[in-house]
Amino acid sequence: MNEQTVSRREFLANAAGAGAVAMTAAPDPRKTRSYNPDMEYRRLGRTNLMISAVSMGGHWKRIPYKPGTEEFKKNRREVIYACLEHGINYIDACSHSEVMVYAEAIKGRREEIYFGFDSTGARDPKIAGSVDKLKQGLDEALKASGIGYVDIWRITIREHATRNTPEEIENVVAALAWAKQTGRVRFTGVSTHHRPWIAEAVAKYPELEVIITPYAAGSKQKPVGSMFDAFRKYDVGFIGIKPFASGALFASKGVPDSPTKQEDDERARLALRYVLCCDVLAATIPGLITVDQVKNAAAAVKERRQFDQAESERHRALTAAMWNNLAESYRWLREWEWV
Repeated sequence: MNEQTVSRREFLANAAGAGAVAMTAAPDPRKTRSYNPDMEYRRLGRTNLMISAVSMGGHWKRIPYKPGTEEFKKNRREVIYACLEHGINYIDACSHSEVMVYAEAIKGRREEIYFGFDSTGARDPKIAGSVDKLKQGLDEALKASGIGYVDIWRITIREHATRNTPEEIENVVAALAWAKQTGRVRFTGVSTHHRPWIAEAVAKYPELEVIITPYAAGSKQKPVGSMFDAFRKYDVGFIGIKPFASGALFASKGVPDSPTKQEDDERARLALRYVLCCDVLAATIPGLITVDQVKNAAAAVKERRQFDQAESERHRALTAAMWNNLAESYRWLREWEWV
């Protein structure tokens, strides 16, 4: 398949072979979208997509512009274009509003980027309780956005405390299977914060080709019982969120262009170098707010991964403070220190 042009017919051909789970050699990264020799590309499990090791998350919590304004739209376009220039070729959106914003930002450049999203709201039991409503949410997003297809439809399921019921999970899986079989999407998965469930789920459901879940600057692989064991066994693509723990890593708490910008940029590169040492991770997706943050993230990819003694000590101190500085609404992330 030519990665620059994907037809509906090719979607359906891909769907026919969806049941196989086999480790294959990574494709030539030079044939991926928006290839840049200064960027690193990693195989996203059995999807066989080669995505940039640092990609882009869809959140915009700290952008100093009101969503919908011309300043806001200009910011999102400039950041997306900077990503493409630096070889960042995957963007992930996790709400309908994010889907619409990024669909507009990539207009005319759709085939330069892999687009993953959720638009259904499966955290809402009224939606997760109905396969038809899950399907309807995807169709409405495709029509409203005008993007034609989704590279990765990864439904966001409910989080740590308020978990989806078994019936809701079956509905999500049925909707994912339908979407791929009908050529609306290329690959499927879920985003979840419920770590104990992940290994069991990827073993049970072949539709979970991609898992999006936290992997922060202080996360470590459990010596026994790691979710990574299941990712390796079933060749599941793993995309890590929250590398900066929602800004808790930074002196500024993540405010762009703050007086501590230089220090925060250094901390960001240190964190990215750390998470990229994880051999199971296909990509980490920080929320990039400015063009300078894009450039800084791309620079981190080119730096050596192994820390010297001083860097190791600094990393330990920064991540210890990061865990302690989590906002009340993010205290759950502490459960992701050992994965």
